[in-house]
Amino acid sequence: MLLKAPLLLGLITLVSHVCSSDFVDISRRANHFALCVEFAVFHFNQVYPDEYAYKLLWVRRSQRKFTLIYLMELELGQTICSKQDEDLENCPLQEGPREKKVDCTFVVDIRPWLSQFSLLNSTCVQK
Repeated sequence: MLLKAPLLLGLITLVSHVCSSDFVDISRRANHFALCVEFAVFHFNQVYPDEYAYKLLWVRRSQRKFTLIYLMELELGQTICSKQDEDLENCPLQEGPREKKVDCTFVVDIRPWLSQFSLLNSTCVQK
């Protein structure tokens, strides 16, 4: 019984360390990061009250927690295409006085073995 106490204490310490870990910088080519970016942009287009679709312009920050929670700061640009158009990657951006850009921070939790994404937080500011 005495041997189990240190093991249990060590496990509690390990779990609390993993759960409280901060985000760390990762490569934009890291596993699952591109999928999380795609999910975040798709979600943005679903909820943002604009008739035009937005697409990714730039990844400002890419970070991850140990538990497959990704934090990303993205710059999005408004396109000339509607949200229902399928090929947004090749859709031109709005230009001139109609040009709009948005800076967003997304936190996405991914369960790749279930193909499941959850948006934990999002904040966007129009530039």
